[in-house]
Amino acid sequence: MAKQTITMESHAISNLSNLIDNDFADAVELLYNSKGRVIITGIGKSAIIATKIVATMNSTGTPAVFMHAADAIHGDLGLILDDDNVICISKSGNTPEIKVLVPLIKNAGNKMIAITGNKDSFLGQQADYVLNSYVEKEACPNNLAPTTSTTAQLVIGDALAVCLLELRGFSSNDFAKYHPGGALGKKLYLRVNDLSSVNQKPQVTSTTSVKDVIIEISEKMLGVTAVVENNKVIGIITDGDIRRMLRNDENFSNLKAKDIMGGNPKCIDCDAMAVDAMELMEEYGISQLLVEKDGDYDGVVHLHDLIKEGII
Repeated sequence: MAKQTITMESHAISNLSNLIDNDFADAVELLYNSKGRVIITGIGKSAIIATKIVATMNSTGTPAVFMHAADAIHGDLGLILDDDNVICISKSGNTPEIKVLVPLIKNAGNKMIAITGNKDSFLGQQADYVLNSYVEKEACPNNLAPTTSTTAQLVIGDALAVCLLELRGFSSNDFAKYHPGGALGKKLYLRVNDLSSVNQKPQVTSTTSVKDVIIEISEKMLGVTAVVENNKVIGIITDGDIRRMLRNDENFSNLKAKDIMGGNPKCIDCDAMAVDAMELMEEYGISQLLVEKDGDYDGVVHLHDLIKEGII
């Protein structure tokens, strides 16, 4: 039954591309050129789909508001402003609430877009633009519960949102503005400096004694220290370098930082994206990157910083 449901719905979705016509293109142009918002309404399961389409549009640069069809005819109609356009979602297009609501919207002079599976319905006849979401059969064995039809409505809504996104030239940076929370948003806006600036800044010179190097690494708790001269990075010493020194040199009391440091350390600019730091760490199999600002040493970003922020 699960496979049958998925197959049935996938076939219905695939057929939607055959139903895209000039009304769809004109509806996209209407919404793109509008100075107002998109009011999306429906009742029952269609109302639930409407709320998701509203969320998708809001997150991709098209201001949208949900209005329940039943509430609209009991006072909520007042949220529709003069420049707003209305999308009304209904499989049958003939529900009592829709028949009451549609003339009120038309009388107010707002343009209406219908998403319906019945172009000949009351809604289909009254709307300025009809987006056909016809499905042959619900996935429900009784052909009653809205299943395939609501999936089709959702896909039409996604298609609208993506077309508008493309017309607006909506970029990943724009997307980040509307998604500042969570790992997705952080990948799009979080910079290396946002992480390294709250860390301590371990550094030694090339002539620092090994003892003081160990103390610096331990106190700054990042498992690493930069070797710096004239504020320029010339090397790096990690916990691993210390362990190798202990294994290879029985007498290390006279060793200096320059004797055990690694040259050409991997560095990243403080204004780089945190996700770029993650990719560098993955590429080279390392846990820390030294951070530079205008070519000068500026700190350390650690793998744990990326994990803490949900980048990884």
